[in-house]
Amino acid sequence: MLSVYLEVIRIRFLMMLAYRVNYYSGIIIYSLNIGVYYFLWKAVYGDGTSLNGMTVVQMSTYIAVSWMARAFYFNNLDLEIAEEIREGTVAVQLIRPYQYLFVKAAQSFGEGIFRLLFFSVPGLIIISFLLPIQLPAPGLVWLKFGLSLLLGFIINVQVNLLIGVLTFFLLSSRGLFRAKRVLVDLLSGVVIPISFFPGWAQTILSCLPFQAISYLPNMTLIKGLAGIAFWKTIGLQLFWAMMMCLPIAIIWAKAKKRMVVQGG
Repeated sequence: MLSVYLEVIRIRFLMMLAYRVNYYSGIIIYSLNIGVYYFLWKAVYGDGTSLNGMTVVQMSTYIAVSWMARAFYFNNLDLEIAEEIREGTVAVQLIRPYQYLFVKAAQSFGEGIFRLLFFSVPGLIIISFLLPIQLPAPGLVWLKFGLSLLLGFIINVQVNLLIGVLTFFLLSSRGLFRAKRVLVDLLSGVVIPISFFPGWAQTILSCLPFQAISYLPNMTLIKGLAGIAFWKTIGLQLFWAMMMCLPIAIIWAKAKKRMVVQGG
């Protein structure tokens, strides 16, 4: 069965490769986003050199890493599920000899590998020549960041799966998708680092899985977390990766029992 999912990953990667020009243009768009946020935060810092424990250079690096990491873990998995429900093709998927949600997760992983190789890495290299960012030297810190980013990717996939299976109960889900995208970017620390939120907001966010998607991996790289601090971060991400399985399994079990296909 594992070979089936590996083949799904390979096929999705090859599909993305066929449209790689779109992602080269995406590098330009993301670079513009990073530039806008860089000058915004530069204005916030003013003449200061540090804010909430982050220097100007660290903030610049955080912005660049945050957006390029987003390019890796971002996917439209929830939209794909909703589209298959609308078209009725999900009914065919459910009778095939594999786990539907595992296939969707495998597809997102194939897309993520493509985005990492052709979007995130080249984009980060280009940005490093355009903005005053300071990336760590090659070494153990990058391996730690890679592990944390992979766990963040898994949690983001789980969030999208959860939203996707919720569309089994909805006739219109566009508003849900828009709200999800904005909330994930905001609450995961892409737009604003979690440490810049008010204390009460940080307390609430510490009880939610979103910081494990972007903020924790980014801080692993920017702050060079080591020892207990690093393993606490990994432990928290593993906790949320396991916890997210529960609501997905419950809602998925109910969704299969009362599926209503639109237009199928």
